[in-house]
This record gives sequence, structure tokens and C-alpha cells, in this order.
Amino acid sequence: MDEQKIIATNLAKNYVIKESALFGRKKKIVSAVKDITLEIPKGQIIGVLGINGAGKTTTIRMLASIIAPSSGTLTMNGVDAVKNHRWVKERINVISGGERNLYWRLTAIENLKYFGSLYGLSGVKLKEKIAELLKIVGLEEAEDIPVERYSKGMKQRLQIARGLINDPEYIFLDEPTLGLDIVIAKEIRTMIKELAQEGKKGVLLTTHYISEAEELCDYIYVLDKGRMIAQGTKEELKDLFASKPKMVLQEPGLEEILMKIIYRSRGEDSEENIFGNKSRN
Repeated sequence: MDEQKIIATNLAKNYVIKESALFGRKKKIVSAVKDITLEIPKGQIIGVLGINGAGKTTTIRMLASIIAPSSGTLTMNGVDAVKNHRWVKERINVISGGERNLYWRLTAIENLKYFGSLYGLSGVKLKEKIAELLKIVGLEEAEDIPVERYSKGMKQRLQIARGLINDPEYIFLDEPTLGLDIVIAKEIRTMIKELAQEGKKGVLLTTHYISEAEELCDYIYVLDKGRMIAQGTKEELKDLFASKPKMVLQEPGLEEILMKIIYRSRGEDSEENIFGNKSRN
């Protein structure tokens, strides 16, 4: 039996851009992602962290078969995901934070009918699936209200319902709690845990909220400038990079560790950058 996971090995993505030159235009190759290797097993939440421009979005787009890698291999459950990208797209879904990927003038039911139809769902089966999802995300009483009248939290709940319409084996969550208040964000995090632990789905999470990654992720990959610079459980990352200033007694959090990893990979003085000045003797 093939392993039930997504495996990316030495993935890279290059873009060719044209720049103005003295005599016409010249081509330049830009490497957005360089030699990334990672795994997303079913039943686990995998974090991909990094500051803006780290390569997270490009990585997700390759894993979701939206764009093809320039080099490297990508498999899902043992199947070549590059050659069989349509098969892959039927088994994954991407849920973004914010208010994108919904039709505001349509109701929740109308949105889910449309997105369900893209996966070949129809009739009684689709109707039952929509009712089930709206109940899961707590929107059954607002199912006939246009999305433009929803709060941010309601829109994000509908995003999750949309992302589950095809009952995907793998879900990519890109900033799923962006801009939400703490109560709604906690509800969304609880749903994410249930998707992995009870639904046995493989979950990839990107977030700028480090406490969110610390709470949810079973394993974390850290990207910077398109490269993989560290990986491990949050405990392993802390053990590797947990040097502290002498006057700081508490254990460093994951946010502090993340910045240490990035600064060290760039050859910069991490303690000076993080704490404003070097620790005193």
C-alpha cells in the first residue's frame, strides 16, 4: 500500500523576466523556490513559516498543482502529482484567509452549489453535502443570506465549507485566521484540529501568527528567500535554536526561535536584531 502523504523532493520554481537594457531587453532568471523537500502526511498539520517573500505562496501553488515545478518531484499517495495534476486537484482544496474566493452577491447555498458543480457534484448528493457543511461551520441559519452581508468570521466559515465541498484528502490553509477576532479565530483553529485529528486529512498551514503555528502544527518547515532553512517539531526547533540572553529567564517562544533561525541563516547577529542590543555581561 502506498504511503498516504504528499512528498515533495527538491522542488524548485524559476521564472524568466525581461528587464530593460541599453540595447533592447534582456532576460533574467529568478528563483522563487530552491530545492525544497517536505512531507504532508494524512492526519497531521504541517506548518510552513516564513516572512513575506519567503516562497510560501509559490510552494503552495506547486503542491496544489496550480503551477508546475521547474525541477524536482512531487507525489500524492505514491502517484506522480505533476503528470496527474487533474487527479491531484480532485483530492485537494485550498482555503485562503481574507475575503477572496467567494461570490458576495450569492448566498451560502448558491456559492456551495457553484463550487460543488466544479467537482462534478449535483442533485441530492450535492444538496445533502451542502446541508452537512453549513451545519459543521454553523451557518445553517444564514444559508439564504447574501455573502456581502456576512461578517468576516462568517465569510471565513463559508471559506472552510467551500474548501471541504469535494471532501479533499489534503487541505492547504493559507492564513486562515487573517483579520479575525480572537473568538472566531479560536473557532477556526478548533475546526482545523478536527480536520486533521478526526477527519484524518493532511493539512498544510501557513500563518503569520506564530502562536497559531505553535498551537496547531505537528511539524514545521521554515522558508527564507525561497530556501528551506530549518525543519522539525516546535520542540526540536526550540532545542536547536534556544540560546537566550543571560537576563531572560523564561523559555523562548516559537516566534523568537523563528527569528533566530532566519537571522542565523542570513549570517546576521540574531540576538542584536531580536532584542535591540546584545545581552550584557
